[in-house]
Amino acid sequence: MAIAPRDQTRQIGNVQVLAAPLRPAAVGLGDCLAVLQGQWKRDGNLAALWQAWPRIAGSQLAPHCQPLHLQAGVLSVGASHPQWLQALRYNRHQLLGALRGAGFSVRDLRFQQHHPGLVPTPGAEAEALVWAVHPSRVDVHGVSACPRCGSPAPAGELGRWGQCSFCHRQDSGFSSARGGDLSS
Repeated sequence: MAIAPRDQTRQIGNVQVLAAPLRPAAVGLGDCLAVLQGQWKRDGNLAALWQAWPRIAGSQLAPHCQPLHLQAGVLSVGASHPQWLQALRYNRHQLLGALRGAGFSVRDLRFQQHHPGLVPTPGAEAEALVWAVHPSRVDVHGVSACPRCGSPAPAGELGRWGQCSFCHRQDSGFSSARGGDLSS
């Protein structure tokens, strides 16, 4: 004969009676969601990652890239445009560090092209907007505007010639037919 756990029995006089186990105290909805989110993180669930994605990927990447699936510690991230795919590849180590810092056990990243909606036609306004805010066009990694033409140029070019290489090329009279050298 099995013996019931102590919390499932009650003593009435000299008779021991089985009783339903005590119910846990009521917990608020916010606490339930926090517990659920913690379980998602531990289990490697993609739902917790979707919720934390804007904070992890940052304001530039998050609107254009999204986690697609997480399997055996490998996270696949889809990018809506080839330029954002390149930005993901460039920021691979920072993104992996941010994921691990947020408590996600991701050991590797895979990137792929992903079109969640309609694919914009080449040259469309949507593509122009993507290009306008792309990290390679924004002064994030030492890219500044050329003082002469306003085009984005590496800070090294501007420091060396005071203008972008295209403006320097025009000023030096270089033409491909003459085989000039840009290393002046």
